[in-house]
Amino acid sequence: MGYSFLGITLKERFRLSRFISGEKAVDTPVLLNHRRIFILPTQRGLGFVLLIVLLMLIAFVYNNNLAYMLAFLLASVFFITILHSYKALSGLVVQPGRSQAVFAGEAAGFDIHINNPTEIERHQLQVTLQDTQSLTLQPQNAEQVTVYSLTAKRGWHHAGTVTLSSSYPLGLFRAWSPIRFNLKALVYPKPASVEMPFPKAPSEENQQGFSGNGADDFYGLQEYQSGDSIKHIHWKAFAKGLGVFSKRYGADQSLEEIRLDYDHAPGHNSEERLSRMCRWVVDAERAGIRYGFALPGLTVPPGNGLAHYQKCLEALALF
Repeated sequence: MGYSFLGITLKERFRLSRFISGEKAVDTPVLLNHRRIFILPTQRGLGFVLLIVLLMLIAFVYNNNLAYMLAFLLASVFFITILHSYKALSGLVVQPGRSQAVFAGEAAGFDIHINNPTEIERHQLQVTLQDTQSLTLQPQNAEQVTVYSLTAKRGWHHAGTVTLSSSYPLGLFRAWSPIRFNLKALVYPKPASVEMPFPKAPSEENQQGFSGNGADDFYGLQEYQSGDSIKHIHWKAFAKGLGVFSKRYGADQSLEEIRLDYDHAPGHNSEERLSRMCRWVVDAERAGIRYGFALPGLTVPPGNGLAHYQKCLEALALF
């Protein structure tokens, strides 16, 4: 396993962005060492310095040896804490894990693996992206932490800078290490919030490989309501534990296959049409209906199931 040990120049070493966003993104595990760990006093630490200064002034004004001794003792604690704060992170190995696709507007989760190959127990570790996860690492142990980043639009969403930090042992200093990985999650379009029936299949679609039984008479699904005909219940969705749905028809024929076509999706712009397509895909998969799928330059034959579902959503995300 290779670690990230890229050499940097003196100018790059003091570049301000290194302290905030870290060094360039990598795919390999990162070993935390003196080059990647930064330390600054916390608000409590600055208060501690002020106390030492006041004790020194009192000792000087009153020529009090006990005050001098106390000031020097606190100063030694202050400086020794720097070393222990550095050791809270030093030697840890951080590497990227997996991420899962989400819909736009949801939080994408990124797995981060933290390994402690030393014999030192690591206390008060915090892993931060947009949220913060806390943990304690035992010697010769590893932990997986999932941090989240809110998504706003479809496509690839990059994790950005993950910060590992600690204020152990006394909270006088904060040691942190900003790390960037080539870690990204696929973001699907946000499904349309307004319910609409599935599109009617044109009569010529049967000649293009999209078969349907009474497609012109099918108008979609709705939540089962008291009084709905039992024969209109969609039993596949009920068997999967997805709830009770009723099929909506213009006639008494059933439909088990439809076609979802970008060219027939309503919307004022491409994002609205993709959002509508996404809603149709989610509803059709949930109801167990076989659905064909078409975008400009891409046609997917009718089907259903996880692989078909993910293929269609991925195509919408990257369109």
